Parts: sequence; C-alpha cells; structure tokens
Amino acid sequence: MNLLFTPIELGGLTVRNRLWVAPMCQYSAVDGVPNDWHHVHLAQFASGGAGVVIAEATAVLPEGRISPEDVGLWNDAQRDAWAPIAASIAARGAVPGIQLAHAGRKASTWSPLTGKRGTVPASDGGWQTVAPSAIAFEGLDEPVALDAAGIDAVVDAFAAAAARAVAAGFTLLEVHAAHGYLLHQFLSPLSNLRTDEYGGSLENRARLLLRVVDAVRAAAPEAAVTVRFSASDWADGGWDVAQTATVAGWAAERGAVFFDVSSGGLVAHQQITTGPGYQVPLAAEVRRTAGVAVGAVGEITSGPQAETILKAGEADVILAAREWLRDPHFGLRAATELGEPAAAPWPVQYLRARPRAQR
Repeated sequence: MNLLFTPIELGGLTVRNRLWVAPMCQYSAVDGVPNDWHHVHLAQFASGGAGVVIAEATAVLPEGRISPEDVGLWNDAQRDAWAPIAASIAARGAVPGIQLAHAGRKASTWSPLTGKRGTVPASDGGWQTVAPSAIAFEGLDEPVALDAAGIDAVVDAFAAAAARAVAAGFTLLEVHAAHGYLLHQFLSPLSNLRTDEYGGSLENRARLLLRVVDAVRAAAPEAAVTVRFSASDWADGGWDVAQTATVAGWAAERGAVFFDVSSGGLVAHQQITTGPGYQVPLAAEVRRTAGVAVGAVGEITSGPQAETILKAGEADVILAAREWLRDPHFGLRAATELGEPAAAPWPVQYLRARPRAQR
C-alpha cells in the first residue's frame, strides 16, 4: 500500500490515512454558532476519504474572532451545535479535529465574503483588538497590548474551549499559532516588542504558546493536541524555520504530538513565491531538526505529489485545503491516481462507482 493510505498513530490516536483536511474559514456563523453549512461542508470530506477533518479557526473568545461571522467555542450553545458535526465526521470513519484560535490584532475584520476590507467599526459590530504590543497589522486599527491579566484570560479561554471541544466529540485539537494570529504575534519579533517575561528572548516569546499547550493538555488529556505554525514570516528579522523547530521541540516535550507547518500571514510586506509544494521544505526542516511528526501543506493537489513528499521523508502527513474544496472526494481520487482505489475508504453507497485499479 502507498504511504498516503497507511494509518498513523499520534499520541494514542489512530488515523486511517495521511491525507487530511486543513482548517478553512467559512465566515458563515452567527454569534459563533456553526450551522447546517458547516455540517455539510465538513462531513462531506470524511465521506471523501480524509483521515482527519479539522474544522476552521474557532475563536476561544468573542474578541478572538477574525470576523463577526467566525465560529467559536466560548459558550455551551456553540459546543452543542458542534456536537452533531463532530459525530457526522466520526461516523464516516475520519477523525474529527478542530482548530482553537485567537486572531489578536487581525481580529474584528470584515469577512472576505462581504467584499470589504479593513477593521469593522464598532457601529457595525466591531470591537477593540488585542496583541502582544500596540502595533497594528498594516491596514487595520491599532490593538491594545495585553496585560498580565489579559494573557491569563487567553490561556484560560483556550483551556475552556478545549474542554468544550472534547465534550462536543472532537478528538484532535489544533492550537493555532500561525498566519499572523495572536500566538504567532507573540512568537515573532516583528510583532512582539514586549520587555517583560513574554518578550525579548525566544524562551519569552514562546511562553504564551507553551502555556496554552499545557492548558489545553490539562483540560483535554484524552485528546491529541497539535500545533499549527507559520514556519517563516517571509520578512527580514522575523520568525523563521529554525525558531519554529526549537519551539516545536519544546511543545513536544509538553505533550503536543504533531505539528502542522504552514507559513506567512504576520505582515503585509511578506515576500512569498508560491508554487506546487512551496512550503514542504519548511515542514521537512522542522521534522529533521526537531525530530517531531509534521504535516506539509501548500499547493498539494494530487495523490502522486503527496506520495512523493511522504516517501522522501519530508513529512508524515499531507494536509490540503483548496483541493478539498475543488474536489470533496480528493481522498478517493488520490487513491485511484496511485493505482489503489480500494485503499481509500469508499462509502458502501458509492462502491459501484469505484474505478478499477490501472497499472
């Protein structure tokens, strides 16, 4: 069997294959509550052969939403709305995962579905944003620097959201420390100019993330806890892959079992050259240097491409996002592309459509 469809075990959690769905914001919630759109959107990927389906960035506090239309897990009504979604994913053989997040200085922005850009004013439902330092993301309003009590409240909110996520049926919890959101803002020297115990040295800049990992692990000891990193700011003087590998090692010592390696999002002046598999070398370097299990993501669009990455030892798992939107049965197709259509978990209702293997 191809590596892509070989099971993997992470912290006691067994996943049926190594082709997963990365979290993708839908900007379609009301008061943080997921709805029928989220249910159908996520469950279809489990039917399509995914090993893990990770629900989108889910705010742990109202002010942690990227937009007013983001989903959340800061109250029990949201927990209860997530429960049938997690159950539908699990019933189709995939692992239900969810990404716990706080947008920091990139919060309170217009949903891209509105066609507007920038900070949502208070008169339209916007709110004051927070960050490690009072430095605005280009084009957005200036945030307020979190004080010690505010930092403690963020840690507590991640823990509470983790407990609700497990109660809703999620068995994989991803801590979002990527794409320029709050935990990434603390990690990067471009956005963190603090002079207290949360700023300056790498140990200090990583302190909040590690506290969050500890809190999530304590609140959800039965779940697999993972972290998503941006392994490069793609900007001079910013966060880079060497720092990512170091902090990934520290997080692994605290019980994080897997690292989803993306990049960018911290500053508007980033310089990225994209292309097929453009972020794979970052994942490979974190894997090699830190000795941890990693996922590669970024313009991975076919079974043979994914299999090549795994066979080269550049990653342990492949995550895709837009390719699943283009084809919700990407997993089934990838197995066919690799000449083993029976390797993918075809729903019995669809078996009559499964193609024969062609070598």
